[in-house]
Amino acid sequence: MPAHAHVTDPDAASASGEAATDPLGRERAHLAASRSALRAMREDVENLDIRDVTANWVNAIVLQAQIDDRIKALADLAHTPLFFGRLNYLHAPGAELAEGAEGEQFYIGRRHVHDAGGDPMVIDWRAPVSQPFYRASKNDPQDIGLRRRFGYTGGELTAYEDEHLSDPAEAAAVSKLLQQEIERPRVGPMRDIVATIQPEQDEIVRSGLSGSVCVQGGPGTGKTAVGLHRVAYLLYAHRDRLARTGTLVIGPNRSFLHYIEQVLPALGELEVKQATVEDLVTRADLEVRGADAAETAVVKGDARMAEVLRRAVHSHVSEPVEPLMVVRGSRRWRVPAYEIAEIVAELQNRDIRYGAARDALPQRIAHAVLVRMEQAGEAPDDRVQDAVARNPAVKAVVKAVWPLVEPAKLVLRLLSDAEFLAEHADGILSPHEQSLLLWAKPARSVKSVKWSAADLVLIDETTDLVERTHSLGHVVIDEAQDLSPMQYRAVGRRCTTGSATVLGDLAQGTTPWATRSWDEALGHLGKPGAVLEELTAGFRVPREVIAYASRLLPTISPGLSPVSSVRETPGSLIVSEVPSDLPAAVIAACRASLVHEGSIGLIAADARIPELAEALLAAGLPYLSPGQETTAESRLTLVPASLAKGLEYDYVVLHEPAEVVAGEPDERTGLRRLYVCLTRAVSGLTVLHTSPLPQPLTTTAP
Repeated sequence: MPAHAHVTDPDAASASGEAATDPLGRERAHLAASRSALRAMREDVENLDIRDVTANWVNAIVLQAQIDDRIKALADLAHTPLFFGRLNYLHAPGAELAEGAEGEQFYIGRRHVHDAGGDPMVIDWRAPVSQPFYRASKNDPQDIGLRRRFGYTGGELTAYEDEHLSDPAEAAAVSKLLQQEIERPRVGPMRDIVATIQPEQDEIVRSGLSGSVCVQGGPGTGKTAVGLHRVAYLLYAHRDRLARTGTLVIGPNRSFLHYIEQVLPALGELEVKQATVEDLVTRADLEVRGADAAETAVVKGDARMAEVLRRAVHSHVSEPVEPLMVVRGSRRWRVPAYEIAEIVAELQNRDIRYGAARDALPQRIAHAVLVRMEQAGEAPDDRVQDAVARNPAVKAVVKAVWPLVEPAKLVLRLLSDAEFLAEHADGILSPHEQSLLLWAKPARSVKSVKWSAADLVLIDETTDLVERTHSLGHVVIDEAQDLSPMQYRAVGRRCTTGSATVLGDLAQGTTPWATRSWDEALGHLGKPGAVLEELTAGFRVPREVIAYASRLLPTISPGLSPVSSVRETPGSLIVSEVPSDLPAAVIAACRASLVHEGSIGLIAADARIPELAEALLAAGLPYLSPGQETTAESRLTLVPASLAKGLEYDYVVLHEPAEVVAGEPDERTGLRRLYVCLTRAVSGLTVLHTSPLPQPLTTTAP
């Protein structure tokens, strides 16, 4: 603990005259005053009268919606600390470091709060003046004389801890309050880490909007939280721009999105949309009703499919065989077939979408007609050109030469017509790969197809070939290691003019098409210049647990550095072989875990979930499903191994590791799934098995 640390009982300093002499009392008084100021800010917004500033009812609705969002952003969350730290600068920020210059004091919190006079009482953690709270150190004090951290129970300030960063007489030490905050029991959805952001995390959070960032982070390194806080920071630093272009957080599944959905609102950011990749590519008239075999899904997700689709789309363009004759009044204007062919060839050679080129074709043909009119002495204007472009003869040529392409119909034909597929996959896909793509029983229509998730990605790619996909200002992709190359392309289309934050762990790739390298993935995303950052310091998973899970790394991801956990928790790992009656042992382990504070996760192979659900109910242990919010009364969640990724629990009971491995298509994917399951625990992991453990777990840690 730092030399000047105070851990104080809530009743140690009363609200009486002690507040004048007791530092904790003064801090509590500032907290109370800050909460009052926040309420006043909220009331000011609630009392706004917009009747005289809105010109019409549409403006009134828009303005009222903005006011409502502002009111929500100014909500005082009773059990969330309004500020969590304080900085005492030796000099006023930005001032010359002159001898005797007066410093300033700032309270650092989740949002800005000011008093009636406009003076700040709490500074937003994203403001430049707050940065030293995360990055200053004894070696680099950054003009900070004092850094104070606060401890809370619920919403009540109970302790503080000081570091005199510019005092050479005080030795550097680990913050006990910081450690306690990291280890605080988890109940409910994911919470923000704004009070515990580490220097290496802060560098990623505050990196600029113009560049894309890829974060490789092992279990417990906080990569998800870093990505979400980066969104919050970018919205703070570039609010106007991102308000126009939009932001999006992409997660692997709905359970994961539900788990993280409260982080940004807790930071005052309400406008960030969240989705899965499937959500991005699903259309109102199409839905996923089918599933592909793993081997087929790998081919459909391969980046080579993009070229197959491009060929198929552009195969619809043909050369004109007859000249065009346009009749206007008593005059006839002839454009020979070779000239139309030249126009078509020029449009094909331009880097524009199929649909945009098709829209340009009638205007280009009309221009050729206007040239002839001018040569004949007429003086046509733009209205004449538009009229010629709409001429039935011109429309007929366009329809014949450059027909409309409906993306879903094209993909249907590609997957059901062997000759059509072979024509456009020649030299790209092998005959065996083509056979994997073809449906055994071709569908009759787009609506009757049982589309798979991979099929919708192909349709999305085709749609983008026809018309450009709208681009957002910033996209965050979490658990990105599980995306296929074609899924990366689908995400990349959503940020062609914006930037991306890519979050993942190569060792946790559990799909047959899992990412092999970040360089390759970033190329598919269209962000080859993204900066690659690696987080190797673990704050969530105890050292004993991560060391045990890391025994799998040489097999599942050779060369990847294991996470080095900063938390040593003796007794946090129990591995027990159960000779018989494993369900009874699981129930006993769950009961033992429930004695502790926080959330409990019972993780098992997907096929085992129904049996365990029945056993829990028979034992009188109610349980939640992933995505359901844990509460103080309901803390046990039954988790299929396939949904464990990205989730975390204070205590985890893992049922039969060998079954988790066996539940995947191949051993490597199974061991990666097991690695995920082993690293969901924050405080303790109990592994129960009757079958022999997978061989890599029986070896010593790397």
